[in-house]
Amino acid sequence: MQGIIKKKTDRGFGFISAQGMEKDLFFHSKALVGVTFEELEEGDAVSFDTEDSPKGPNAVNVKRA
Repeated sequence: MQGIIKKKTDRGFGFISAQGMEKDLFFHSKALVGVTFEELEEGDAVSFDTEDSPKGPNAVNVKRA
């Protein structure tokens, strides 16, 4: 899937606005591949997979697009 980093927090997680999805997806810094949390900026294009969690789908394997 493709999306844009919508928001980053200072606690190591953020949210991705995903194309074709109504709600933003949560991502954690440990779900990043080939990029550090500090290198990503709000507005960056990313690609990712989704994984179900008790609170809904999360973005995993997040990398720059």
